[in-house]
Amino acid sequence: MDLLQTLILGLVEGFTEFLPISSTGHLIVVSHWLGLTQTETNKAFEVIIQLAAILAVVANYRDKFTPAHLQLWIKLAIAFVPIGVVGLLFHHQIKALFSVEVVAVMFILGGIVFLLVERLHDSSRAPVHDVEAVSYRQAVWIGIAQVFALIPGTSRAGATIIGALLVGLDRKASAEFSFLLALPVMAAASGFDLVKHYQEFSGDQAGMLLVGFVTAFVVAFLTMRLFIRFLQRFTFNAFGVYRIAFGLLLLLLF
Repeated sequence: MDLLQTLILGLVEGFTEFLPISSTGHLIVVSHWLGLTQTETNKAFEVIIQLAAILAVVANYRDKFTPAHLQLWIKLAIAFVPIGVVGLLFHHQIKALFSVEVVAVMFILGGIVFLLVERLHDSSRAPVHDVEAVSYRQAVWIGIAQVFALIPGTSRAGATIIGALLVGLDRKASAEFSFLLALPVMAAASGFDLVKHYQEFSGDQAGMLLVGFVTAFVVAFLTMRLFIRFLQRFTFNAFGVYRIAFGLLLLLLF
């Protein structure tokens, strides 16, 4: 992996991780476009840039990491349980689903779902406008919705945001709950992969890993902030249209 490839993958991870357009799907497609195969070294690199995205959440929401917000973290832990259990039990079957075709189909289906939900959703009338006000029951349902993200191309952010919208959160609260819920999910997934691929972090790759890490962190940090500003003025319809268009393009090209 050269410097340009490292920068591109770091940029893609940072930009797509917290948007409802599937970072995994984009990484699969971009890696294919760059001619990168899924070697152990490349898998290790993906772990590193995902860890960078996790730290971007911490940097953006550092005020939430105090005892005063314990109830919020209990709810996030509850929302994590469904995907944690299903992911652990069906890890190998989930890995077998990774292909451009599956990603394309899920992009299209996810886009249709977003357009349908936006047609029915009135964010101004949503009862929950702050992540602190999410109930335990709502947290459970958002966690169940997140399980669909195990299918490549679905998007973890997309699944949790849809789940949150359906149980009464407004757009901003849905996005922020999705950001925070990424912490336990991505930490568990990255930690699991880190144990599997730690031997790939050799000294001669340290420079490339650092470049990818910094790129993913900075881009993810800025993307989260811009995304929240975007949602204060616009709906998720643009993401629904993008998902459908991108999915169709994938089917045509691959």
